[in-house]
Amino acid sequence: MKPSRHSARVFAPWILAASMILLLAGCKGATPIKRLLDDPSQFDGQTVQIAGAVTRSIGVLGTGAYQVDDGTGRLVVISKDGGAPREGAHVAVKGVFRAAFTFQTETAAVLIESERYTK
Repeated sequence: MKPSRHSARVFAPWILAASMILLLAGCKGATPIKRLLDDPSQFDGQTVQIAGAVTRSIGVLGTGAYQVDDGTGRLVVISKDGGAPREGAHVAVKGVFRAAFTFQTETAAVLIESERYTK
């Protein structure tokens, strides 16, 4: 028995909704980058997770660095294994947050990647 077009139209919104829920669940536990940069000493040396779009990327021979923008701020991620994802990719990254310095309104910090999921 061949499925009808009506069946596809009925189930398509449900499948789309379920897919969106699973995608958002993958970002569960992500710390907003703004929060990390607003109080870097609180998170220095801690394992955190961020999620967002890659806005800059450079990789050479399996190592790399890339910048993630989650809509609240931007943070550089250092990858020692696996290189860097392409610009425009959406990623969830887990790693150790390292604060270098804060000067007036600027904070220099990086995330040393331990796990990455590309969406």
